[in-house]
Amino acid sequence: MHTPQRLLRSVLFACLGCFLSLTAVAQTTPPAAPTTDERLAALEAYVNNGDPGKSLTGVPGPGHNAWMMTSTALVLFMTLPGLALFYGGLVRRKNVLSVLAQCLGITGLVTILWWAFGYSLVFGSNFNSPYLGGSEFFFLKDVTSAPNTNYAYWVSHNVFSMYQLMFAIITPALIVGAIAERMKFTAIMAFVLVWMFVVYFPLAHMIWGSSGLMNGVWNGDAKIPAIDFAGGTVVHMSSGWSALILCLILGPRVGFGKEKMAPHNMVLCMVGTGMLWVGWYGFNAGSAVAADGVAANAFTTTTLATAVAAFTWGAIEKIFRGHASILGFCSGAVAGLVVITPACGFVNSTGAVIIGVLAAVVPYLACTKLKAKFGYDDALDTFGVHAVGGTLGALLTGILVAGSVNANLTGAPAVKNGLAKLVTNGGLWGAQLKAIGITLVLAVLATVIIAYLVKATIGLRPTEEVERQGLDTNEHGEEGYAS
Repeated sequence: MHTPQRLLRSVLFACLGCFLSLTAVAQTTPPAAPTTDERLAALEAYVNNGDPGKSLTGVPGPGHNAWMMTSTALVLFMTLPGLALFYGGLVRRKNVLSVLAQCLGITGLVTILWWAFGYSLVFGSNFNSPYLGGSEFFFLKDVTSAPNTNYAYWVSHNVFSMYQLMFAIITPALIVGAIAERMKFTAIMAFVLVWMFVVYFPLAHMIWGSSGLMNGVWNGDAKIPAIDFAGGTVVHMSSGWSALILCLILGPRVGFGKEKMAPHNMVLCMVGTGMLWVGWYGFNAGSAVAADGVAANAFTTTTLATAVAAFTWGAIEKIFRGHASILGFCSGAVAGLVVITPACGFVNSTGAVIIGVLAAVVPYLACTKLKAKFGYDDALDTFGVHAVGGTLGALLTGILVAGSVNANLTGAPAVKNGLAKLVTNGGLWGAQLKAIGITLVLAVLATVIIAYLVKATIGLRPTEEVERQGLDTNEHGEEGYAS
């Protein structure tokens, strides 16, 4: 005969057993298969680069993924070997390997920083800050082949992170052009190491991060609803203005203004320019983070602006100097690429042609008249092309923006933070000026502090004797040419 306590205990155990059995069944029962309507909606979302819904959440789209892997390779191609050959051809033969070594060294260093901290500081979110991302992706933790839907519905998270790495690599590499032939390799590496944390990572988050201060397209709470499709502020302004300050602190090359310092190999320069142009399609069209209509528009505008700028620069030389030089065509092409970069996904073809003309005229004046007037030794015109061109491009983006070419300009976040209204009413240039100002101040102040810190610890320049002999043999123990 059971006592009341035993009976109650038996009932409780029986209920607990039933609950555990039902839980196990619920855990092992697969979710219901998506309906035909859900499958069709997911397919439509894939074609339109939209939200896949429940049926394909976490699944990368093969077409979009393939385009982004291709774009990643194209952007790396811009630095290695594009920028390396472009800059390498423009220096004297005794320093050609130093430029190649600097590009290679920066590629390795920035990759390590990106894997450990950089990607998370730019594209993480757990800091919930307008200035830095978060720590959740340190050492690429949980960065898998499933998409990170904060940034792309159909592109694998790891592919997206590698794509953005290539931007982080080429940005400090651009600085090399202003200080070529006169800065120690170790000093450049030390400078870049600190500069990435102080300038690039915060600025990239502010412009492109999901909670970024100046991410007008995707952050509904952005205080400054600015736009930068592929890096006018993040890449070109930051590197160009930093390059100017660094070259001023370094001072001119030994013999500057007294000795001939002409490019040693214009063939290499031309080859490097062609590689930059080809790679830039990944840079600009790839910034759509999908193989969609926005990417197609960026592809078109990039082509138009670049070709127009190259031709215009050559025409200016022909009219005012009597000859159209290869260096002029190359400089015009790169300037066109720089100025269209922030605008390529936001302007139409007519806007691109206007940008192409201005991309030739304004940087041409900066590289010829401005540099001559003030006498600074911007060795390969990094300031004239990238700082001036990047600043011009950021401003022209706000003036020439065409809402019809990119639906994201009028999406929910853009409506919330006021971007959509600015695009419609023609007032975006004001927000662009604010983004330009913040970028300029950050790059200039940080470069002054970092440069003097490096100078005080390990020094910036080699000895005058080493500089006269060339950096190749003294810094790297090799020569670019056997004879």
